[in-house]
Amino acid sequence: MLVAFLLAAPASSDDPFLRHTVTVRAVKSVGPAVVNITTERLVRGSPFGHFGGDPFFDRFFRDFFEPRLPQKVQSLGSGVVINEIGHILTNEHVVARASRIRVALADGREFEAELIGADANNDIAVLRARTEEKLPWVEMGTSGDLMVGESVIAIGNPFGLSNTVTTGVISALDRSIRTEQSTYHGFLQTDASINPGNSGGPLLNAHGHLVAINTAVYQSGQGIGFAIPIDTAARIVKELIEEGEVSPVWLGIDFQDLTPELVAALGLPPDLQGALVNQVRDKSPAGRAGIHRGDVVTKLGGRPITTARNFFERLDSVVEDQEIAILLMRDGHERTIALVAEEVPAPVIDALVRERLGLELEAKAGGGFTVRSVRAGSSAARTGLQAGDLLLAINGRPLEDENALRRSALDLRGRSRALIVVQRGAGRYHVTIALA
Repeated sequence: MLVAFLLAAPASSDDPFLRHTVTVRAVKSVGPAVVNITTERLVRGSPFGHFGGDPFFDRFFRDFFEPRLPQKVQSLGSGVVINEIGHILTNEHVVARASRIRVALADGREFEAELIGADANNDIAVLRARTEEKLPWVEMGTSGDLMVGESVIAIGNPFGLSNTVTTGVISALDRSIRTEQSTYHGFLQTDASINPGNSGGPLLNAHGHLVAINTAVYQSGQGIGFAIPIDTAARIVKELIEEGEVSPVWLGIDFQDLTPELVAALGLPPDLQGALVNQVRDKSPAGRAGIHRGDVVTKLGGRPITTARNFFERLDSVVEDQEIAILLMRDGHERTIALVAEEVPAPVIDALVRERLGLELEAKAGGGFTVRSVRAGSSAARTGLQAGDLLLAINGRPLEDENALRRSALDLRGRSRALIVVQRGAGRYHVTIALA
């Protein structure tokens, strides 16, 4: 009878055990530091409008017809204040090409914000609110000890509904996401509801610690979202605050894919996955660390490597002076080699352009690079490129300056083909060439 009475008795409305859950406490602690981000950007359209979003027609009219006057387009996102001076962590895609950025806090205050730095390779950006007022902020936690099944909390601005809270669990670790432009690695997967507008907002653990930045929703399924681990974001944030950008790094290794034929010829285990080292460059971190031609790299920083391209995609999240471990197979034995990533020397960029594209380039005032010479027998030569052509873009990245060329050249590593935009006279041409 006593048990039945206790089960039937109504709970006290002020019982903190029932109502002040870990989620409530986490949101009360971190919620004030979450911001809604509104951006404006100027876009130009063709004089004939868009053809259902067809990229071929949009590109055709962009190249050959004068665009209309720019129009303002607004977009929404989220962010979180991470220090006492008002730095805000968000996604790069939230603020990409923005001409104006405004942030709004949960308490109703709104401020203009400036872009401190952004890194598209890792989809991380840092803003700073233009105010002398004190803002609520939250320290970055760690994602190194996250467990599958662990409860998490997302806060953001989905569909413009400010300061929305959702909960779920960590569904998986170290997921990869492929987009039209690139492949991103090392994401957390969660079933906490993440929708358009959540991008850039915080993902918290049960203690209210910032463990990740919400980034993407899987368009073909419900309840599948992705977030950038805060350990990765923290390295990028430090670079962005100090330098305004993340300088590409190198280890000095070139690879080729490990095919079944190579596995058999080299006498390797038939189920081995990795990338075969075919060149170690002089005076490079890999050379000094003792990596040899013929080694098979199977892991970078503890994460599996399956192809040459996979290695360089994972290298995107490594910053200058970061020590990283490489697991490799040599003479039938596994060994781990630690080395320190370095900024890419300028001569390496020129060498990559020569080796992979078969081109000698010279910067042109106003943007683009003039082709000085084309290597005989190269794919570029067979395609018909010639001295005097103007190279305008590689794989969708406009070659506006030396920095753009550097990033484009590094992005060729591990790829088999490249799409380039070339101008000859008054005409512009999109050409696909095989990479050496």
